[in-house]
Amino acid sequence: MQTVFDNTKERMEKTITNLKHEFGSIRAGRANPSVLDKVSVDYYGTPTPINQLASVSVAEARILVIQPWDASVLNAVSKAIQASDIGINPTNDGKVIRLVFPQLTEDRRKEIVKNVKKIAEEAKVAVRSIRRDAIDKLKKMEKNSEITEDDLSDGEKEVQKITDDFIKRVDDETKIKEKEVMEI
Repeated sequence: MQTVFDNTKERMEKTITNLKHEFGSIRAGRANPSVLDKVSVDYYGTPTPINQLASVSVAEARILVIQPWDASVLNAVSKAIQASDIGINPTNDGKVIRLVFPQLTEDRRKEIVKNVKKIAEEAKVAVRSIRRDAIDKLKKMEKNSEITEDDLSDGEKEVQKITDDFIKRVDDETKIKEKEVMEI
């Protein structure tokens, strides 16, 4: 039964990690290199993430500097950023690419918060789905006489407790991100 709990915690932990990664890629008005995580550049016929062909650094609070190791990919990186959904036009000076993050309007902040809540809700759905899988495993164990009915009841309570803890963590991460978006 302990393996079911451990497996459940491990899967829920991955959900939290994924949530943090998703939140990291949300553009919130300040320069954050992780907004480029989903942008790939066609590098000699191979889609390659920007962070594998350039150094990405934060020059100022709202300026991201991308310096390719191979100057010949400067234009390709610029085009990939323009084609992506981050909504920032890169400026290319021939050596580096600069991304200037604009100040967020109140409406845009509310839109971002709405997106944050949507991502958080998806994470909660994933956590609940993991809970359902764990309870199904426990019921199967009880049906196969591996555990007793009382063990099943205790197991279901334990799985629910684990689920509640992870739902609270999702809520906490969401509040942190919302606060970050609204305070910029």
